Amino acid sequence: MTARADQAGVDGARAGAGAGVDQALAELLRVLTPHTQADWSVKAGSLEWSCHETATHIAHDLLAYAGQLAGGAAAAYLPFDLAVAPGATPGEVLQVVTACGRLLSAAIAAADPSDRAWHWGPCDPAGFEAMGIAEILLHTYDVTQGLGIAWQPPDGLSRAVLDRLFPGAPSGGAPQVLLWSTGRAELPGRSRGTSWTWQAAVQG
Repeated sequence: MTARADQAGVDGARAGAGAGVDQALAELLRVLTPHTQADWSVKAGSLEWSCHETATHIAHDLLAYAGQLAGGAAAAYLPFDLAVAPGATPGEVLQVVTACGRLLSAAIAAADPSDRAWHWGPCDPAGFEAMGIAEILLHTYDVTQGLGIAWQPPDGLSRAVLDRLFPGAPSGGAPQVLLWSTGRAELPGRSRGTSWTWQAAVQG
């Protein structure tokens, strides 16, 4: 195999990396953009944050994940933060979310699958992708709850998050199980959780 052919194979293997973040981001924009004139100062579902604060948090975490992966942080989160102007409109906040989401998907696509960066242990690019998808889906749900929009996370993306971050999740419809796994919904025969964590670090 020639060097050029070998590189083409590597590039092809990475072609889908980050696509889940892009898909989740597109869904967020589809659902929330028509409601940017609403009152985003209301609480986001069961959270203590407002819808505006929750959307800002999405951007914050997406950028943090991108920084970890691109910088190869080995022992802690890099010492930088995202500051969104308090007076930013909901539409402007969604633009910031878009920028941070695209930075994360680009960092994932550029990474080698063997790369590791710190998130309470060594985490691979697929783990950062799953966390990015989860942040987008779960907090989009919170905002829709606050704004009175009927919406649930898409099935395929929810299943991808469960498979990577919640390997012990119970069976059932993926969106409802994801919401239950993060303390946001009930499941038949199971009490609603009050604390939870996901497993992003690579084991072994």
